[in-house]
Amino acid sequence: MERIKSIENWRELLEQSLEKPFLLFKFSTTCMSSLTAMKELKTFETELPIYIVIVQEDRHISNTIEKDLGVKNESPQLLILKDGRAMWQATHYKIKQALLRDAITTYV
Repeated sequence: MERIKSIENWRELLEQSLEKPFLLFKFSTTCMSSLTAMKELKTFETELPIYIVIVQEDRHISNTIEKDLGVKNESPQLLILKDGRAMWQATHYKIKQALLRDAITTYV
């Protein structure tokens, strides 16, 4: 997982999604469901890059992502980005490997 550290970094990734899809994980350091979702992602095998936003530390980036994608901000939240938009999302305890595997097959 690579952390998104600036709005410029986010916008570059969004542009790159036109060529290469990726996973975006919004994470809260104080939320049990975020910790559970992190465990699911750490053991998930995929060729897609995974980028993370730590919401408490990078609220401005998280808010920009919400505005750019038109997807309500939640934490934890996992999105599949492709073609400059969010193709799929899951939040809280719905961030599960089986659901993610199915979503990747469907949307990527």
